[in-house]
Amino acid sequence: MTITIGKIVKSNTHVDYVCQIYGPGESDVLPQPGDYSFGTFVSIRLEGQAAPGERLVGVIYNTLLMNPDFGNLGPRLSPRQELEVFTPDYLAETATLVGIIALGWIDSGGRPWQGVPAVAATVNTPVHRLEDDELCLFHQGDQGRLNLRYVPMLLGQNSPLVPQLLLQIVDRLARLFPQERSRLAVMRNNLAWKNIVQPAG
Repeated sequence: MTITIGKIVKSNTHVDYVCQIYGPGESDVLPQPGDYSFGTFVSIRLEGQAAPGERLVGVIYNTLLMNPDFGNLGPRLSPRQELEVFTPDYLAETATLVGIIALGWIDSGGRPWQGVPAVAATVNTPVHRLEDDELCLFHQGDQGRLNLRYVPMLLGQNSPLVPQLLLQIVDRLARLFPQERSRLAVMRNNLAWKNIVQPAG
C-alpha cells in the first residue's frame, strides 16, 4: 500500500527538500515513525512542466523536530490538556520535518533515471514512501544489473550523516538484490573503512 507521509514545505537547494510529516487529521492513514525513518526512499510527484506521471525519487537523510513552545516557561491560564476545550481555535504548532535528497526521477513511461533531475518539485506536493518493488525498479540499469550512479552526488553533500546513510542503503539493497551481495559487500567494506578512518584525519 502506498503511504503518503507528508508534503513538501521548502527546499534548501535544487535537490535538497524539506517535507512536513502529516499529523492527526491531515491524512486518511497517519504515517508511523517507521514510514519516514532515516534512509527511507520516497517519491514526489512532479507538476507543471513535467510530463504526466513523472516523479522525483529521493531518500530521507535528516529529521528535525519543530516546537515553538520550547523555552517558553511562563505560566499558562489553561493546561495543555484543556486547551481544546477552552481555546478551540488553538493550533498545535509542533511539527516533524524530514530532509530529502533527490537522487533521480522516474519518467512518464516508468523508466528510472539516476542523477540530478531537471525539474524541481513544488510546495505542498505530497510525498509518498517508496515500496520495495519501486525501489528495485529505481536501482535497475538497462541490463537489469544494480545501478548506484547517485553515490558520488551523495558523497558530495559533505554531510557527516551520508556515510551512515549509504551503509543503510547498501544493507537494504543487499536484501533486495541477493545476486549482487558480493559487489555490495565490497562497497560496504570500503564505506565502513572510510567512515572509521576519515574522521580521524
